Amino acid sequence: MTKLLEQAIAQIKQLPETEQDIIARLILKALETNLVEESLSIIDESDTWTEEDQLELTSFSLQYAASIFPESEEIAK
Repeated sequence: MTKLLEQAIAQIKQLPETEQDIIARLILKALETNLVEESLSIIDESDTWTEEDQLELTSFSLQYAASIFPESEEIAK
């Protein structure tokens, strides 16, 4: 631990437990917020579907459904 952190901990230990609890919650909330921001920044955009990908999937799905249920073609027209 760095000296600054050790000094901060020593000062916090002198506070009443309720205030120590508040500080601990604030620290945890700050760390949680930081972790969420970091995890959002590591999303790999190459794993997302482009509009073209979605159109191809829709087209394939419709063709597949038409081949399985050929009698439904008349209903769709």
